[in-house]
Amino acid sequence: MDCKSFKETIEKAKNIIIISHVNPDGDTLGTMCALYRILKNNFNILPDMVYNGIIPEIYQFLPSINEAKKPSDVKEKIYDIAIAVDIAAKDRMGDSLPIFEKADIRINIDHHKTNNGYGDINFVNGSACCAGEVLFDIIEQLGINIDKDTAAGLYTAFLTDTGGFRYENTGAQTLQKSAKLIECGANPAEISRYCYESKPRNMVLLHAHCMVNAKFENNNKIAYVLITNKDMEKFHAKNDYTEGIVEELRRMATTEVSFVLKEVDENTTKASLRSKTIDVSNIAGIFGGGGHTFAAGCTIRKPVDIACSKLLEEIKKVLK
Repeated sequence: MDCKSFKETIEKAKNIIIISHVNPDGDTLGTMCALYRILKNNFNILPDMVYNGIIPEIYQFLPSINEAKKPSDVKEKIYDIAIAVDIAAKDRMGDSLPIFEKADIRINIDHHKTNNGYGDINFVNGSACCAGEVLFDIIEQLGINIDKDTAAGLYTAFLTDTGGFRYENTGAQTLQKSAKLIECGANPAEISRYCYESKPRNMVLLHAHCMVNAKFENNNKIAYVLITNKDMEKFHAKNDYTEGIVEELRRMATTEVSFVLKEVDENTTKASLRSKTIDVSNIAGIFGGGGHTFAAGCTIRKPVDIACSKLLEEIKKVLK
């Protein structure tokens, strides 16, 4: 990575916007907030931050998260630099895409192996555990000081995108860099409580409902759940309440592939896929999506039942 170009480009800018992906998670939000602090403290720039959808309640603790805006709040502005964080493909920017496209210079900070380098300047490392790690490496190479708030944002990215340091993307360097963030002031116990032990009651009830109604195929090697809009209404669930269900399904001893299908409308279904053994990014790619080897997603332009049949068909082709 040529981090010198990052520093030189930032120093010339007067206004910057940081963009997170639709349905934001701990990586995109933690990295966004960390970058906000870096630009503010080290480059004397107060950037804008934008998010699509809603910020999950469990991430409201992140430093400076209250400064984040909706795309509609800044849609008329034109920025010198737009920085996308943890965004595998441009369509994952949602309503922020026009803002990104209008910027004079577009920077892409990501860790998805399916990222095609859509920025003018790209910092993409498919072997990094999270976008936060890519930003961490930029900071380290530039010799920038990591304060307590920056460390908290980056540690949140590391923690959540590795599933609490349990997933295959956890390597020795992951733990070494996380330890450095703790030395810089991140509180691992506190951040873990916020991320994993502060779920809203109705979110827990929705998860319980989904697990009870989970379906299984191929001698229980495939575990999946369909979530309809009626289910969401029944539990007064927000969109982010479905986060984590697909991982719960994968935790079963017999599961090789898990997926969750969420109804968007009568002709649109969102799919989240996880695996222990096969490359689900290839399966997601069939439907125009992507992601990582063992964690991917896509949008299927079909009703939820038909989307389920088509997804099962593709999974069974590669699952032995």
